[in-house]
Amino acid sequence: MSILMPVLVLSIMGILFGILLGVAAKVFRVEKDERIEKIAELLPGANCGGCGYAGCAGFAEAVVRGEAKPNGCPGTKDENIQKIAEIMGVTVKSGPKMVARVLCKGTCDNVSQKCTYDGISDCVASNRYGGGDKACEYSCCGLGSCVSVCRFGAIKIENGVAVIDEEKCTACGMCVKTCPRKVIIILPKDKKTYVACKSKEKGAAMKDICKAGCIGCKLCEKACEYDAISVKDNLAEIDYAKCTDCGACAEKCPKKVINY
Repeated sequence: MSILMPVLVLSIMGILFGILLGVAAKVFRVEKDERIEKIAELLPGANCGGCGYAGCAGFAEAVVRGEAKPNGCPGTKDENIQKIAEIMGVTVKSGPKMVARVLCKGTCDNVSQKCTYDGISDCVASNRYGGGDKACEYSCCGLGSCVSVCRFGAIKIENGVAVIDEEKCTACGMCVKTCPRKVIIILPKDKKTYVACKSKEKGAAMKDICKAGCIGCKLCEKACEYDAISVKDNLAEIDYAKCTDCGACAEKCPKKVINY
């Protein structure tokens, strides 16, 4: 009896606790909207953070709550965006395809070296401690910090400069956020003309630093019939609201720094 009584008491307590846990599970159960899972399945699943939320699941929940738009994920295919809109009972218009572009041609062949950098192989670190080995302080560091954050394999380093694979790029913006010198920007894919330089050095100084840097000569400005390009602070800038992608500025550029 001395053994049976404790066993009996424990058994009764176990049954009671089990009943209480079952009741609590039903009372405090949080109903999960089935739309969240359906939307999450339509997302790329890269959890890149380009939407501004903590992963694809977080974005799906935000869409259901009405905090995010169905087309708020830059990596989602157009057909999936329409499916998400159907799930939410709304309509969305597909915007222009966006891609990341590198505004620098400061390859190892073009830009002068000021030193031999022997630090951490990271753009942020090199820019913070001495600025790396390139003489141009506006150039791509070329150490691949952007490569490490790209979840889509759309960036690689070639000859000291980041190169974007536009077919893989989803314009999530992670490379833009990571680049310490802000030489990567997001542009509409159909806009083929862009100035591949960020330097604001004067022309004479730039000629000594980089063979492919903008020298602010204004030949592009004079060649444009649509007043779409102008030189400010020694650097050519394009007004995409006016640009027609005619290519006249690129043709006149003596340093071939305007991509077309």
